[in-house]
Amino acid sequence: MPDLRREPLPTDGDREAERSGQGRLAQPDGTARPAQDEGRGGLLPAPQKKRRVAKPWRAAFFVLAGIAIIGAVTFALLGSRLLVVRSITVTGTHLVTPAQVIAAADVPAGTPLFRVDPVQVARRVEAIRQVETVQVVKRWPDGLAITVRERVPVVAVRMAGGGYDLVDHGGVIVRWAHSKPAALPLLQTTLAGSALRGDRGVATVSAVLAGLPGWLSHQVTAVSASTPSSGSAVTLFLTGKQTVVWGGADRAAVKARELAILMRDAAQSGTAQSSQARYYDVSAPGTVITK
Repeated sequence: MPDLRREPLPTDGDREAERSGQGRLAQPDGTARPAQDEGRGGLLPAPQKKRRVAKPWRAAFFVLAGIAIIGAVTFALLGSRLLVVRSITVTGTHLVTPAQVIAAADVPAGTPLFRVDPVQVARRVEAIRQVETVQVVKRWPDGLAITVRERVPVVAVRMAGGGYDLVDHGGVIVRWAHSKPAALPLLQTTLAGSALRGDRGVATVSAVLAGLPGWLSHQVTAVSASTPSSGSAVTLFLTGKQTVVWGGADRAAVKARELAILMRDAAQSGTAQSSQARYYDVSAPGTVITK
């Protein structure tokens, strides 16, 4: 017959002892003994003790691994021969040579690429007179790319000793030429050399020339600029020995339209009469003056 004896139900004290880790463990003979930690004589369970012992070693492992990774990265960037400058490419040069740009950049072969400062390299290259702006980009793992934007002459200035200085919009002398290029108008000015750099008149002339329509810019052979208190006033001298007082760079489209109408009407009125139209003042659109 089956054994119908029932096990005694656990009391509230037994449940509380189990939750606190101080319960009783069953013996082979059915009796119970306290669950004690034999190593320390305490009442902590063995798994809890193992977790406490393992935590310091685990933290030390991660610290050492992090230090090793940082050291490896530092060596790769600064000490390794793999991530160093081996090639420098230069684009955008016409007036200067790539060799001049590389020499001005002053980045020796074998320099760790991590140590190269693109801003400082660009400043050194911009010291070249013909160079206006520079962009420097690192090409990992071992390259450097330098993109140059050179200065563009907009006017020519006759030199006292002969020849012409070709000047850009900022008054910087880009280069010297024995004869005046046909595409550049002559700037009539008393300034020369370094005095042209940053001159307001040169800047206004450049802005006016940039805003002229093609049919008019091709006729400009010379240009001058006065600097009254209200701003620079630009005068254009055309191939047909005509003079156009243009004024500032503002309202360029309106001025060009009025000038085109006046020139067309003068041409249609007859040769004798049109030969007298040598002077146009469109500096104040709406109140054009002709002579």
